[in-house]
Amino acid sequence: MTPRDASDDNSRWSDLDRPPLNATALRRGLVREGSLWSEVEVVPRTGSTNSDLVARAAGGDLAEGAVLVAEEQTAGRGRLDRQWTAPPRSGLFFSVLLRPAGVPLARWGWLPLLTGVAVATGLARAADVDTALKWPNDVLVTVDGEERKAGGILAERAAGEAVVVGVGINVTLRKDELPVPQAGSLALAGALSTDRDPLLRAVLRSLEDWYGRWRAADGDPGASGLLEAYAANCATLGRMVRAELPGDRTVVGEAVAVDGDGRLVLATEKGVQEPVGAGDIVHLRPA
Repeated sequence: MTPRDASDDNSRWSDLDRPPLNATALRRGLVREGSLWSEVEVVPRTGSTNSDLVARAAGGDLAEGAVLVAEEQTAGRGRLDRQWTAPPRSGLFFSVLLRPAGVPLARWGWLPLLTGVAVATGLARAADVDTALKWPNDVLVTVDGEERKAGGILAERAAGEAVVVGVGINVTLRKDELPVPQAGSLALAGALSTDRDPLLRAVLRSLEDWYGRWRAADGDPGASGLLEAYAANCATLGRMVRAELPGDRTVVGEAVAVDGDGRLVLATEKGVQEPVGAGDIVHLRPA
């Protein structure tokens, strides 16, 4: 069965505050000569946009810059296969295919951090809402004076020297719809706009900009300005945190920096600066 654009499935318009995305307008605004984005597909419902793009990339004929957006995900995943669920059309749930040829493999770990900077930049411009980044992959907003998670990022290797980066952002999620009390949304944070079409365009244009800078610098986070931008947006820095690592090992310290490999550097009570990588972290909590 050929998937249909969600914008063509008006039978699912059960909530007039949550209109479907306009796939035609998104393509017109994003897929153009010289753009990173090669195609934009919007589907009414899928399990996971990341899983779908990883599977399609295995076929070897999917161009860099493919974007898959779902109005609803039934098996959305976060880091370490944690579940991500939200009502239909209440957020932005999408994945992009990137092929960073020429960038050393050791620097590919910067892609989720790069995406976080792009998301924060795009939302600030289009929604006029303050966001912050929790290392390594959470997007935070402030609701009633408290930091809440409103989004997450998941990067996965795909066939053909490619990476699929998935993004989930709660846009119009209401208080009674929050999956956990610590969650938030752009609407609850007082965003001036919750129109998902311009929000998605702004985030993807910001991602194209940062990805272009990073690739032009051969993935160097310092030369591209990415390291400075991430540190400026990172709410984790300057705080005491407890990193829970595999093997029941725990490191407690002040988060003092993000190093050139994208690792979080903790200054422990023993006077040691210990870097921890995103792939090693089971949980990162306030100390």
